[in-house]
Amino acid sequence: MKKILYLLLRRLSNRLFRLPAPFLIVFSGIFIILASCIMYLLEPDTFKNPFNAFWYVMTTLTTVGYGDFYPVTAAGKVFAIFLYLFGIGLLSLVIGKIIDLFVNAKERRMSGKVDYPNRSHIIIIHWNKKAQSAIDELLGAGNLNEIVLIDDLDRMPVEHPRVHFISGDPASEDTLRKAGIERAKSAIIFGDIRIDDPSLTDGKSLLISSSIERLAPEVHTTVEIMLEKHIHNFRHVNINDFIVSHDAVSRLAVRSALHEGSTEIYTQLLSSRFGDDLYEIPCDPAWVTYRNAFEALLTQGATLIANRGNLGINRMLDDPIGQDPKLYVICNPETYAGIIKKGR
Repeated sequence: MKKILYLLLRRLSNRLFRLPAPFLIVFSGIFIILASCIMYLLEPDTFKNPFNAFWYVMTTLTTVGYGDFYPVTAAGKVFAIFLYLFGIGLLSLVIGKIIDLFVNAKERRMSGKVDYPNRSHIIIIHWNKKAQSAIDELLGAGNLNEIVLIDDLDRMPVEHPRVHFISGDPASEDTLRKAGIERAKSAIIFGDIRIDDPSLTDGKSLLISSSIERLAPEVHTTVEIMLEKHIHNFRHVNINDFIVSHDAVSRLAVRSALHEGSTEIYTQLLSSRFGDDLYEIPCDPAWVTYRNAFEALLTQGATLIANRGNLGINRMLDDPIGQDPKLYVICNPETYAGIIKKGR
């Protein structure tokens, strides 16, 4: 008999646990309200008002049982026994279901199955040491942009509140849409180090770039290229910036050999965690020529070095700045914050 009862209860609990969580929560709420009403109707003199009956039901279901209220009639005690047997099990089931939902939600997030809902984020494609360094740099740069990592890995390789992971083929339209490519601020495509042939690596990067260009042409896209000769193959895709993978390291080593100590300058400019940094600033309407901008910024502690890709500003100080400028300065974070605050 005990075995049969055990099997029946186990089968019932399994079926209840398979019910959708919203249904169980709503059902539990209705059960608690009805139980409170029934208990008050059975013993109005004991509980005085419906809230006291609700209080008794809740303390009974949560097994707290303060003892300030308790049934005194036979009918009330029988119903209390029913609450012990059924109500406590139901509430435990609901709590277990809620915990299970949280665990499943975290598991889905860790396995890259949750779509990214926000905007103005930075998408990083392919996970490797360079991607890890890029994420560390972005997280330590003081900006508040969230990061979405895309790769066909089974598990999220890095855990951080501002890093979201999407598992899938980066060239797939479905994967890019899950990462919110249309709402992204920018995208960085690193070469897939699992491919040995550099031509095939660049070919995959080209395929991903084409998908991004088709879905979100306004997103600023930076691509790592294995071989510099492949850059012309990307021209029709309208890539904003290219980084030649191995050449960058080689050229930096040569600069260090020719100009001792120059790597410190590059390190400061390449990392926001060391010394001064490179910043883009808005153009003040009062700046007509580059001299106006150069001198105004210099008094604030910043050095104007470029307008977009033009680094020859010091040879054209009396030239007009022109329309739609993108001015870049070198300064520390405090100076940059002061410039931005003054420009508002």
